[in-house]
Amino acid sequence: MGVLLALVSSLMWGTADFFGGTLSRRLPAIAVVLGSQVCAGVLIFVVVIVAHSWGGSLTYLPWGVAAGVMGLAALILYYAALASGTMGIVSPIAALGVLVPLASGLLTGQRPSGGQYLGIALALVGIVLASGPELSGAASPKPVFMAIGSAVGFGLCLAFIAEGSKTSVVMTMATMRGVSIVVAVVALLALRTTGGITPRDVPMLAMVGGMDVFANVAYGAATKMALLPVVAMVGCMYPVVTVLLAWRLLHERLVRIQYVGVFLALLGVALISVFGAL
Repeated sequence: MGVLLALVSSLMWGTADFFGGTLSRRLPAIAVVLGSQVCAGVLIFVVVIVAHSWGGSLTYLPWGVAAGVMGLAALILYYAALASGTMGIVSPIAALGVLVPLASGLLTGQRPSGGQYLGIALALVGIVLASGPELSGAASPKPVFMAIGSAVGFGLCLAFIAEGSKTSVVMTMATMRGVSIVVAVVALLALRTTGGITPRDVPMLAMVGGMDVFANVAYGAATKMALLPVVAMVGCMYPVVTVLLAWRLLHERLVRIQYVGVFLALLGVALISVFGAL
């Protein structure tokens, strides 16, 4: 069940990233991020009220705050990279942030089975291969550097979410969104602008923010059901979704090595799932 939830989170993250990145080609990345995070914050607080999740231990609080700060910074860098580079290349680089929670889980004694180790290795190699053209210098380095920065931020964010979720999944997410909303309001007041956002952009921003919230909740719940290295690897398969959407809807052309990378990544997830069920 944990692997399935992690896979669901990757599907939602990948879809949200595609549409958020597309929107960032027309609007400033920071406006898209802040707008979607406000929508996400409203949604998660409704979930908190309906689920009566407040109260109890506040151990999740520092982890939620840290995840909110790192996640917001990573998302701004990521959307800016998606807007200025090829989605099918930028997204896999950013996904290398999985190395942070992967290492965290291994260092704390969480040991997958031999078959799952093989799946993790294949998935990781697949993500790297999918980044081939940028790494070979075939495109501008600027999106690469932004994607690397977002990878570090996303990796730390995922590790923080896992720690906070040990106490409360929903309240960790609510804290994250609370931090995002505060930063969004302060930034918009400081800039004295909406960043070009119009009422017609709100439904798209709400969809992006909503999918991000549910992806985070699914990932947080998954970390309580399965080993962190396994959940982190499957959850970070969202670039495959972004790549396929960009190929199908934007007609982005990928080179052969990237298709090999996508195949290996999917094969890795399959092995993780199969050996996890044994």
